[in-house]
Amino acid sequence: MAELHDLGDRYLAVIVVYYFHGAAFLVDPSVHDVGPTIAITLSVGALFTAWIVYDGIWRTLGETNQRAATALSIAILFGSIYAFTQVFSGRAAYIQTGVMIGTLMTGNVWMVIVPSQRALIEATKFGKEQDPKLSQQAKARSIHNNYLTFPLIFIMVSNHFPAATTHYLNWLILIAVMIGGAGIRHFMNIRYRGGGLELSKAAWLGPAVAMGGIAMFGLLIISHMEPKPKYGIDHPVSFTRVQEIIGNRCLRCHSQHPADEIFTAPPLNVMFDTPEQIRTMAPRIKYRAYDLANMPFNNKTQITDTERAELATWVSAGAR
Repeated sequence: MAELHDLGDRYLAVIVVYYFHGAAFLVDPSVHDVGPTIAITLSVGALFTAWIVYDGIWRTLGETNQRAATALSIAILFGSIYAFTQVFSGRAAYIQTGVMIGTLMTGNVWMVIVPSQRALIEATKFGKEQDPKLSQQAKARSIHNNYLTFPLIFIMVSNHFPAATTHYLNWLILIAVMIGGAGIRHFMNIRYRGGGLELSKAAWLGPAVAMGGIAMFGLLIISHMEPKPKYGIDHPVSFTRVQEIIGNRCLRCHSQHPADEIFTAPPLNVMFDTPEQIRTMAPRIKYRAYDLANMPFNNKTQITDTERAELATWVSAGAR
């Protein structure tokens, strides 16, 4: 029941945060300008399709060639991650991946593992021969759930890593973290060989640390790779121009009286109504609008790359 409860919490969070309010957190026009109804339909449909495809692979190909089924499943998972980042906002793409994985894990438990256990127990009770196929299926799905645990934990907290979720290579970062997390789990799994025997620390801890390095490479290295030259400009920017940009692109939400239909109060109580408020928040403006480029929220006000660069140039020059 714990798996169902956890999955229910995830679904509820997705519905409330990403499907309500016109799918404002689900859709990012700068990524793909899709309507909220279509985006929600794609999100929900992807979850059902994922289970049907995954379960079908492991009930057919997985029974005869597990290596091929594993390779195909991983390819589809990574392809799904890339597809999600091309349709949804960065943070929504990560959460969509997490909910998809949670759906597969819960489906494994309640559609394969538990029924197999019950059938094996019933066979034992009535003195019948156990079907080895059921045991093999349950074992395979249990292993899948085991390897997906660490990647899922990262996805659950991914909203705290905007440098990853909003990066132009956010799909590659997530794939690197998933490879690293699953790799750590693999070497933890092979640490114990049974019969009280244990591999030497060098044989499992070293490779586990190396796999962790792949995850950290995604978070610390790939996330700092910038696309081309960062839309730079070569002229000074006046405060009058900064006020114009902020007035056109930011005041819709960050004002004492927001005009936005979603944010009826200034987010985090950040307001740009006065020159003093703008100057006080100057470093934050550069960080969110230029370095991360994740503000304005989902680029609802259609700020341009040149305008982002102008804000950054003004801040770098001392925010005078």
